[in-house]
Amino acid sequence: MVIVLAAGLFAYHYRFHQFDMSGRYNTAVTITAVIVVVCLALGGVYGSQRGQSFWRQLSVLVVCWLAAAGILMSLTFLLKVSDNYSRIWFSVMLITGSSLCLLLRLSVFLLLRRVRGAGRNLKSVLLVDSGGQSANQLSSGKTLEEDGFHVAVNLAFSQGAGWLETLVGKVDESGVHEVWLCLPLSEGGAIRSILYALRHHTVAVRFIPEWGDIRLLNHRVSHIAGLYSLDLSCSPIDGPVRVVKRVEDLVIGGLISLLILPVCLVIALAIRISSPGPILFKQYRTGINGKHFKVYKFRSMVVHREGGVTQATRNDVRVTRVGAFLRRTSLDELPQFFNVLQGRMSIVGPRPHALEHNEYYKELVESYMQRHKVKPGITGWAQVSGYRGETDTLEKMQKRVEYDLWYIDNWSLGLDLKIILLTIFKGFINKNAF
Repeated sequence: MVIVLAAGLFAYHYRFHQFDMSGRYNTAVTITAVIVVVCLALGGVYGSQRGQSFWRQLSVLVVCWLAAAGILMSLTFLLKVSDNYSRIWFSVMLITGSSLCLLLRLSVFLLLRRVRGAGRNLKSVLLVDSGGQSANQLSSGKTLEEDGFHVAVNLAFSQGAGWLETLVGKVDESGVHEVWLCLPLSEGGAIRSILYALRHHTVAVRFIPEWGDIRLLNHRVSHIAGLYSLDLSCSPIDGPVRVVKRVEDLVIGGLISLLILPVCLVIALAIRISSPGPILFKQYRTGINGKHFKVYKFRSMVVHREGGVTQATRNDVRVTRVGAFLRRTSLDELPQFFNVLQGRMSIVGPRPHALEHNEYYKELVESYMQRHKVKPGITGWAQVSGYRGETDTLEKMQKRVEYDLWYIDNWSLGLDLKIILLTIFKGFINKNAF
């Protein structure tokens, strides 16, 4: 609140070259300070930030300040008082206040990290270790102390008789602040026993699941139907984010479609002259949530019939001379921008596979069908990372799926733009295409 008041005074001097604010500006600054504090409180800024990265703290602060700015502008509009205040003063106050707030948080964060790095202001932890990856990461993590924690005791988990007494004894002996249980989900009964054994202690107990070989997708805690749920496999591209993704496809896809139109006309003419048959190749693929849709590509092979879907191989006799060039440069994929405008595909996403390939690989590659929790794309993280073309071995398909799931789990608008740029600069020439 002091920061907002100081920012309002500074902004007034900047705009009017004096510090003697009039009555209405004093009122406006006070209301601004209250609204900002409420927004920050609702955003959880005044709670403990121990263990939180600075970037997470920064993002919460930015969102809260933007929310406060939106509320203030709405109030001035609804109360019809916007003409009574200087827009320069209002803008400078918000920019100065938010900047000072961010600098204060950064200073405190750096100070605490330095203090904690020196071994002070730490919460001691007893780590119950079942030998999994999470426990190993916490035990060897170099940044754990900078986050405000210190593993004072590492106790191997055991189902043997007397282990619970050993745990209680270690807690009493070490005087730790918290107990972290790094156990697999199968040890739910043990967790209940541990909580009962520690019922007379005031230590904080946290459960950090050891997921083992379980493939997670966008795991988080949600509030569903009045209950908390631990999401194990959910798409992050949902709700408002899905709207952002669609706007991205329409804007970028629309611009690209206009730019490539002359190229598509030339390619269509070349296909028509070089070999008999249709210009476009149409095939059903699996889209979002397992729904089938018809994908469009420039025809790169001679017209033929076959019992199933056979991937193209090197020196494949079915590929035409024009088709070989199209496949090598990925120009055969250009008609899929029409699929993007239809809403059946995205510019960036997991590449759609033939239906027969889905049926084959879903039994061989774990979490294969999780690729279909989002719209398929013209290009993707797997493609710009080198996993394109023929998947003639199971290992290649496993790596492609691994990269696709990483993209889904880490989606952001910035990541999409990065993949699009990588596709432009190095993705058109496909060394694996035939």
